[in-house]
Formats: sequence, structure tokens, C-alpha cells
Amino acid sequence: MKHVSLGGLEVSRIGLGAMTMAGVYTTGGGLDDAESIRTIHRALDLGVTHIDTAEIYGPFHSEKLVGKAIKGRRDDVVVATKFGLVSHSGDGPGVIDSSPANVKTAVEGSLMRLGTDHIDLYYQHRVDPNTPIEETVGALAELVAEGKVRHIGLSEAGPQTIRRAHAVHPVAALQTEYSLWTRDVEAEILPLLRELGIGFVPYSPLGHGLLTGQIRTVEDFTDDDWRKTNPRFTGENFQRNLRIVDEVRAIGAEIGATPAQTALAWLLTRGDDIAPIPGTRRVSRVEENTAADGVELSAAQLDRLNNLTPAAGERHDEANMASIDR
Repeated sequence: MKHVSLGGLEVSRIGLGAMTMAGVYTTGGGLDDAESIRTIHRALDLGVTHIDTAEIYGPFHSEKLVGKAIKGRRDDVVVATKFGLVSHSGDGPGVIDSSPANVKTAVEGSLMRLGTDHIDLYYQHRVDPNTPIEETVGALAELVAEGKVRHIGLSEAGPQTIRRAHAVHPVAALQTEYSLWTRDVEAEILPLLRELGIGFVPYSPLGHGLLTGQIRTVEDFTDDDWRKTNPRFTGENFQRNLRIVDEVRAIGAEIGATPAQTALAWLLTRGDDIAPIPGTRRVSRVEENTAADGVELSAAQLDRLNNLTPAAGERHDEANMASIDR
């Protein structure tokens, strides 16, 4: 597995997102912790060094799983987790809170659940409109000085926030959605990250599963799967977006790759400062995803992928889009 640098932090260029191990697409049905741990172990065996989680996943369940899985192998893993969507002052999960006091409480819980004395990459999960980013990053800088955090990151932050944060303490990575059907970052965010020397970690690089080619109808989703309310999975938008999948599948067939491998291989061509974190809780999927590291696309195939029709619909529902800093 090739490696890339995220603001000076070396990681495998394909990582593993541990969100679905806590049942985030649904309220928890069908979870298999033993399989999730096997999936993390298999990823490590295949050369993945970058595991991404967050306290809100579960809440807390994903961090506990990752902690169990990396026990005895901690030195082989870059552990990334996130704070800011659980208020520890009594308001609880789902409340944005990046106050310095909350940051310092959150990190202690994450360290305990992960079974480690330091977090390699600690992200603010969403920008807190009630706390100046300078105050949040100042608290993170103190954690770096104490050795509890090695590098800091931002998730779904806009250009002004990124610049302000980076002026207080170097930001190693930004995490934002990026894939063949979500390319908003190319206009302003990616150039800014490269100007500042910040790495980029795309989440949902497989379009919440659509780019795997396995989803042809939302009727297969359980009733509590939040994708049923995602604009890109509803009505005419869904049918239009299946055409993107069909083109990805066709190109993959030309080179003996699955749609997921083709979509990831495209993403890996976008720069040597990009490290996607496809999420899964299944061994077979992690084997499929990591094999994308060896997939080569021709110039003509890249041109076809670069010129796919943009996805139809907003990438999140109205409530979730409101929490994204722009």
C-alpha cells in the first residue's frame, strides 16, 4: 500500500472509516461487532494504517470497537477521531459544542475508549457557530503540547475557518465529502489546502454506497436508513444518479475492476495529498476497497470519469446542510 502525507502525518493512501460499525446509516440493526473487529484486523494486514472514527458514532460504540481492534497493534495505526457533536455539559449527543471545556472533556473520553495515551489526528467534527475557531484550536494546541494529540484536523470547514484555524496552529488535514458525485471541493477548498500544506481526507468516497454498484433501489434500505431522506436517493434524482454508477461500472469492466475500485482509483489520481476513508464493517468490502490501490486508469478512462454528469440533488438534507460551514 502506497503512503501519502497529510500535513506531515504519513498514512496509507486508502484508509478505513469506522462509522458504519456503529450503525450510523440505521439505528443499529444488523451490527456484528466481531465482524467489525475482523474487518479492522484485515485492513491492517492489507497495509491500511489509517483508521477513522468519532465519538458521535454510536455514540461511543465505534471508538470502543476501534480500541479493542487495535489493542496490541497501536504502533501500526494512525488513529483519527472527532469531537464536537456531543456536548458533555449535559446537552448530550447531537449538540454542536467545540468550547475549550468540552474539547478537554471529549478527548479524555476518546483516549479511554480507544485504549491509548494519544490520538494521532483529532478533528473538530463540525464548526461550532457559538465558539470562535481560534478558541477551539487554542484548546487543541494545548492538547498537542500535553502529548494527548499529535495532529489536529477540521471537518466540513469553509475557507475562512480553515485559514483562521491554521493561523493559530497548523492543521494537518481537512475531512469533507469528495467522490465522483460530490466534487464541490475542487473549486476553492482543494486549492486552499494545497496553498497551506494541509492534507485532504475524503469521506463517503463511494457516495454513501451508491458507487459500489450494489444499490439499485432504495426499497432495499431498512425503514430507519437515513439515506431514504437524502435528496440524491429520492425520486427522479436517484434514477439519474444510477446513470453515473452505470458509467463507472462500464469503465471498471474494461479493466477488470469493480465499480467501487474504479471510483476509488479515480480519487487516488486527484493528488498525492489525498487519503480517502471508505467505510465498511465487512471483511470482503475492505479487501475490495484496498485493492483499488493497484488499479490503473488510462487517460481516456480518466477523461470519461472527469466528465461524468454531476449528481442530481443536494448531498445532504436541509438540516444536515445547515450544519456545514461554507
